[in-house]
Amino acid sequence: MTFIGLDGFSKGWVAVTLDGDHRSIDFISDISWLATQRFARAAIDIPIGLGDDGVRACDQLARKKLSPHGSRVFSGGRRWLWQDFSDPDLANAEADKRGQKKVSRQLWHLGPKIMEVDGFVLEHRDLDIREAHPELVFLRLNGDVPLPSKHAEEGLALRRHLLMVNGFSDLDDWLTGKRTRPGAQRDDVLDACAVALAARDCVGCFPEGNAPRDALGMPQQIWF
Repeated sequence: MTFIGLDGFSKGWVAVTLDGDHRSIDFISDISWLATQRFARAAIDIPIGLGDDGVRACDQLARKKLSPHGSRVFSGGRRWLWQDFSDPDLANAEADKRGQKKVSRQLWHLGPKIMEVDGFVLEHRDLDIREAHPELVFLRLNGDVPLPSKHAEEGLALRRHLLMVNGFSDLDDWLTGKRTRPGAQRDDVLDACAVALAARDCVGCFPEGNAPRDALGMPQQIWF
C-alpha cells in the first residue's frame, strides 16, 4: 500500500511517498498533484476543517500534548479570513468586531496554502486525506520526550536520527542534495517524512473517536 505525506514550503509542497520499504521524495508546485497519484491514504501538515471562529478542539489538545511547546501548533484558521479579505489588518478588524481572536501574521501568510488544500479536499471527498502534525509524530517517535526546536541544529539532528531509525535511509541525500534546487529547507523535508509516517501508521489522533465536522462536513482532527 502507498502512503503520502506533504509539508508546505515557499514554492509548493514537499511530498514523501512510502510504498512498502521504498521511500521517495517529490517537490511539487500544487496540491492537485495528489489527484494524479494512487495512494491508500495521504496526510498533510495544514489545517483541514475550518470553523467560523477559528477555535478547534484538535488544536487545543495538540497544544496540550506538546507542552511546553504548544506554540508549535498554529490555530485560528477561518475560511472567511481569506475569502473575504486580502489584508490582514482588515481581517483582524473584522475578527475583533466578531469578538474573535485575531490571526497572527505567521498564520495569515499560510492562508493561500490553507485555502488551496481546503478547496482540494472539498472537491475530492473520495480520497482519504488527513490533517497531521509532524511535531506530534516526532514526539511519539521520541518516546513522548519533548524535542528541542527544529530551528536549532540539535533539534534537526534528533529529528534526522528518529527518521533514519524508522527506515529513511536516503534522508541525507534528500537533506543535502535534492531539496536545494527547489528551495526547500531541511525542516520542510523532515516534516514531510514525519507526516508520511502519520499517513501510514495512524497511531493516534486528537480528538479520539469520531471527528467533529465543520459547516462543510470536513473533519477537524489531527493525526500522528
